[in-house]
Amino acid sequence: MKRRIYWRKEISCAHKLNLPYESKCTNLHGHGYLVEIWVEGKKNKQGMIIDFSLLKEIVMRYDHKYLNDFLEQPTVENLAEMIYEDIKKVKKGIKVKVRIWEDRDSYAEVTD
Repeated sequence: MKRRIYWRKEISCAHKLNLPYESKCTNLHGHGYLVEIWVEGKKNKQGMIIDFSLLKEIVMRYDHKYLNDFLEQPTVENLAEMIYEDIKKVKKGIKVKVRIWEDRDSYAEVTD
């Protein structure tokens, strides 16, 4: 039997990219990201795969922040990887998928 939970949250972040070509993304700008997380694994003694409040704590540390303070190149791909790694550090033995929508048409995804 597979057990999986799903959680999502919108966060707002600012960043600018260091690119070797002309792009509006090299200017300071922001996004309203939609972060989606799936976690699969065994339930603990409390009947949870992972506490939703732990996922919220991990994701909300980036809300209303300047992503360049966390990542050298704060692309949506790198943000998804960072959140994925943050989750894997605090909970062992789980499968994780992180999807982050940068806008309504584009997302990056990291999964086991």
